[in-house]
Amino acid sequence: MIKVAGVDHIVLRTTRLEQMLMFYEGVLGCQVERRTSAELGLVQLRAGNALIDLVSVESDLGRAGGGPPTIQDNNMDHYCLQLEPVSTEEIARHLTAHGIDVPPFDERYGAQGPGKSIYIKDPQGNTVELRSRQESH
Repeated sequence: MIKVAGVDHIVLRTTRLEQMLMFYEGVLGCQVERRTSAELGLVQLRAGNALIDLVSVESDLGRAGGGPPTIQDNNMDHYCLQLEPVSTEEIARHLTAHGIDVPPFDERYGAQGPGKSIYIKDPQGNTVELRSRQESH
């Protein structure tokens, strides 16, 4: 029998690599861990104990995945990032400072049980759910 311990990585195909890097590094605080050759087109960012892989659709690896993603034709519904303890107010202030519209926080069930989270969009139109370990009302 196997048990899933957590998210290892997700792969996002993109036509906007630089904008995606600015979002995941500058807004969400992920760190670039590894870059492959431009021909392969893969950038891996550290997101806690997981990785977010960004693949340029113009690269060899990106072309192997099919056509480019669009706002209507994404490769996934959404993924959720578990944040270190932080209040919902602090999350909203941080995102607003980066020009990101902040919807209301809703109670949702996730891997850590029920808690408040929000959905935002990255520059490629992928939906990112943000959850804090510590809930603040």
